[in-house]
Order: sequence, then structure tokens, then C-alpha cells
Amino acid sequence: MTRQDPHRLTATDEPPSPAELDREAEEVTLAVMAASRLLVAISARALASTDDSLTLPQLRALVVLDTCGPVKLAAMAATLGVNPSTALRMVERLESVGLIDRRTNPENRREVILRLTPIGRDLVERVLAHRRTEIRALVQQLPAQARAALVPALKALTEAAGEMAVDPFDEVRRIGGIIDDPLNPASPDAPQGGRRQTKGRTP
Repeated sequence: MTRQDPHRLTATDEPPSPAELDREAEEVTLAVMAASRLLVAISARALASTDDSLTLPQLRALVVLDTCGPVKLAAMAATLGVNPSTALRMVERLESVGLIDRRTNPENRREVILRLTPIGRDLVERVLAHRRTEIRALVQQLPAQARAALVPALKALTEAAGEMAVDPFDEVRRIGGIIDDPLNPASPDAPQGGRRQTKGRTP
């Protein structure tokens, strides 16, 4: 027997019980978790196909810089949810392979600022392009009705997340981590921090 849509009750229908709603919420939770694991696996494959020496946390750091940089080291640590010493070790590793440029802020010698090198930016572009291609191939395998249903469902989930669905650009800007690139000063009409607006990139 198929349960009625709770939003389409007739005069004789009864609303779903708390137990039914709880089971439904659990089903959705498990489905979202499975989808999350799939996306992580796709990201890992995309990274491995491009540079198998890097980790997903390191890729996330590169994506934050690609979206928001140049940024302060402290802002990078806060955005990644790690302590400054952990962020510094990650940055040193990425700098050693030529993906990040690290230097002292000329306006505050106690601050370290970070930006992607051309090699780092090229790596991010290739990894994200690979990931997008694989996700698109999966989506194209879905029936048209299932594809259409995904868009409002995923948007609703993001909206329900509220402040948890923080974009890296917004988070770095909130904590004052974006600075103008000392090697490429921002024009008067450039976005705050001399950077382009976010591209919605999430590793």
C-alpha cells in the first residue's frame, strides 16, 4: 500500500504519524549520506587521476584559494576548520610542490598571505572539470523525471542548511581574510579583496 502524500490529504485521509515521519526522515538521511559518500569518491578519483600525491583536504585548500585568494593564513585555517599549525603544514607541503605562493603581508609583517600559483590554478581547473564530467555522466543516466526532481530537492536541502551551507568566499570575507594581491593590485571597481565573485566551487 502506497502512503498518501502528506501535502495532498483528502477529507478521509489521516496525516502521517510521528513514527512514519521519523522513518521517512531516516530514509532521506541515509540517502543523502550515501550521495555524500559518492561525491567524495568522485572527488577522490578526480584528484587521483590528476595528481595522486595530494589529499582531499589539500584539494579543498586549493579550491578555497582559487575561489577567494589571496587570503591570510589564519583565514585559511578558519575556513578549513583546522588550527593554524595544521594549516601551515598543509601550506608548506603545497608550496613545496609549486602549487601555492606564500609570502609576508607587506602591510602587516606578522601576517602570511597565500595565493595559487599558475600551476596550482591549472590543477584545480583540471580536477574540478574531471569531477563535473563524471557527475554529469551519472546525472544523464537518470530518467528525466528523476533528474527534474533532483533540482528542487537539492535546493531545498541547501536552503534548510542555512548558515551551515557557507560558501568559502563568504566565510573568508566574513573573517576579514581576503586581501588585495600585492603583485596584482585591484582596480578601483574590482570586487572586495581584488578577487572575482565565487564560482560555487566545493571540493
